[in-house]
Order: sequence, then C-alpha cells, then structure tokens
Amino acid sequence: MKLQDKVAVVTGAASGFGEAMAKRFAAEGAKVIVADVNDEGGERVVSDIGDAAQFVHSDVRKGADVATMIQTALDAFGRLDILVNNAGYRHRIGPVDSVSEEEFDRCFDVNVRAIYHGVVKVLPVFRSQGGGVILNIASTGGTRPQPSITWYNASKGAAVIATKSLARELAPEGIRVCAINPSAALTGMLYMHDGEDFPERTERLISTVPLGRLNDPEHVASAALYLVSDDASFVTGVCLDVDGGQSA
Repeated sequence: MKLQDKVAVVTGAASGFGEAMAKRFAAEGAKVIVADVNDEGGERVVSDIGDAAQFVHSDVRKGADVATMIQTALDAFGRLDILVNNAGYRHRIGPVDSVSEEEFDRCFDVNVRAIYHGVVKVLPVFRSQGGGVILNIASTGGTRPQPSITWYNASKGAAVIATKSLARELAPEGIRVCAINPSAALTGMLYMHDGEDFPERTERLISTVPLGRLNDPEHVASAALYLVSDDASFVTGVCLDVDGGQSA
C-alpha cells in the first residue's frame, strides 16, 4: 500500500496510460480523481475502482475545468498529494506542412497548456500542505524524435523541459516534479492516428524496440507508482524512459 492515505488526480484517466495509473494508485491505497472529457470511459473506470474514485469531466485546455477538478479532490477527499498530467493528443502522421493549424493548436493546448493550468492551479494546495508531487506524461518523442510527428515531438519536448525547470524551481518548497517518456503502446491514441496500415505499422514499431514488443499501460503505471510514492522522495527532475530500450 505505497499510496495509503494519499489523494491523486489523474487526467486523461478514462483509458490507456491514465486508466492504468488510476487503477494502480487506487490498488495501492490512494483516493483518485478520474478526470477526462470522455464521460462514459471515466465513469467506467470509477465503477471498476469503487468508492476510492470519483469522476470529473475536465477539459484540461481550460483553466476553469482544471481548477474544478482540483477543488473536487479537496471537497471529496480533504487533500491532494499527487497531480498526474497525463491527457495527451497527437496529430496524424505526415509531413510538417500537412498538419493543420487547428491540429497544431490542439496538440500544444493538450500537451503543454494543460501542464501550465495544472501547475498553476495545484501550487496553492501543495504549498499549503508543505509539498506534493507533479508527474507529467511526456514521450520518447520529446527526447528522441522521429519524423512525421514533428509538432507532437515538439510539444512533448516542451513537457520535458518544463518538468526539469519546474523541478529545480519548486524543490525548495518540497514539491517534486518528474516525467515519464513512454514509447508507443496499444492505446486509443495509436489506433486513432496511425491510419489504415495499422497492422503493418505496428510490426514496424515492434522491430524498433530492443525488448521486441510494444509498450503496455501497466509498464507506465508501475513507473508512475514509484515516482509518485515516498520511495522516490529524493527523486525530482527525472524524465524516465519507459520504452523497452529504444532510448538506450
């Protein structure tokens, strides 16, 4: 029970990495706010977890929604110890000039602006409690970019740099900030944006992973559990690759 008596907010928790983290945190004793724009998926995750979880509809691009999700944690569970900025968006694969301005804006709004909103809204809570943990889910694309998803890579690179800078700035206040850089996994984001050649592309992706398989949300949940727990109390500013050796 590594997170006994802790309270966590996980964005994008209706599926994929977010769902896996929310369920793992709850299994380790945490109370969890499941935040997402997907009401059906979010309610399903809460139903799976039980009384230790509550769903909040939250569009992380909007400061007011992020403030509401944080206040909900305080109202429901009395405190907040962990904020996981997991919600993400990736534009379709293609040349840099094939990405529309709308897709570009959404990519940076979900992947970068949301971190800003989360940090700004949670800081007063963490400061009043004397500490807390912020975990950003970035990507190997932010440190080892591949072609055809340039603007996505750029947004995740911003998340990585923000994590390191925040860690240095907030450490004196007892607030830790870390990130996870996952490689491609069989989540909705991969299915949604890889087009009709999905089986062939999957095989190509697997061929680039030294461990010989795609990522799994449970691997990310395990890494996240360590980083947000007291086991990592002397760890901050780390951007942990969970990628089967791709970044080695």
